[in-house]
Amino acid sequence: MATINNNGKIQEATCEQELAAIIDSLEILGGKWKLRIMRHLNNHASETNTFKKIQREVEGISSKMLAKELRDLEINLLVTRTVLDTRPVSVSYSITEYGLSVLPVNEVLVQWGLNHRQRLRLS
Repeated sequence: MATINNNGKIQEATCEQELAAIIDSLEILGGKWKLRIMRHLNNHASETNTFKKIQREVEGISSKMLAKELRDLEINLLVTRTVLDTRPVSVSYSITEYGLSVLPVNEVLVQWGLNHRQRLRLS
C-alpha cells in the first residue's frame, strides 16, 4: 500500500505501518455502534439529527453509550455537533466532510456482511 512520507513523496508502507494503521482504524471505528451511527447520520443527512432522534433510530443504544460514541466521533473529526437555538436547548449531529471518507469502508463492510449472511444460509 502506498503512503506519503514527510517530504511529500510516495513510498510503500511497511507491514509494520500497515498493521499500525489497522490498529488506529479499529480504535477509531471499532465497536458495535460507531459505524452504525455514522451510517445513520449519512442516510439522514438532510434531516436534523438530534441526540434523541439518533437514540430512537439506532436501536438498542443507551444514552450513555451514544454520548460516548458521539464524543469519540467528534474528537476524531468524523462528526460535528451543533447546539440549536431552541428551548430547551437541543443538539444536532452531522457527519463531516472528513467523516464521509469512511463511507466507502462502511459500504464494503455492508456488502461483505450481506454476502456472508447469504453464504451461511446456503451452507
